[in-house]
Amino acid sequence: MKHGSQWLGRGLIGAAFLLPFAAQGANGLNVIESQHGVAETEERLVEAVEGKGLTVMAQVDHQANAQTVDLEMPPTRVVIFGNPQGGTQLMKCAPTVAIDLPMKMLIWQDGETVKVGYNRVDYLVERHGIGDCAAPVQETMKKTLDGLAHTAAGD
Repeated sequence: MKHGSQWLGRGLIGAAFLLPFAAQGANGLNVIESQHGVAETEERLVEAVEGKGLTVMAQVDHQANAQTVDLEMPPTRVVIFGNPQGGTQLMKCAPTVAIDLPMKMLIWQDGETVKVGYNRVDYLVERHGIGDCAAPVQETMKKTLDGLAHTAAGD
């Protein structure tokens, strides 16, 4: 299911701001290289997410959105996905974590390299002061995100 809207297209400013930092391994992000192109990496990610029983809530194609306003940018996609079972536990611990949920992964072309970036769970825990409140969920989320990213990237 692909969702695009004028509102999502306005996220280009945020995406353009985020990309240089993500490429440098900004605080809070895990970034890995993919062995595939952006579209194939996205397809692999969606298949992996659905294979884990998670819900893909949206897929954002920032490059396509940029083209609607006559701007160019490299292929840049975001897949937004989640599972209320895990996310709700974190939100019960700290409602502010809802700003970072559902989870998302960024896939972008950086020169000749395709990269996959996603928030580290420990960063979210620290950012929102969750502490050990949902420790089992945190560990499961970390393993799931790492596994999804590596599956998408072809590791």
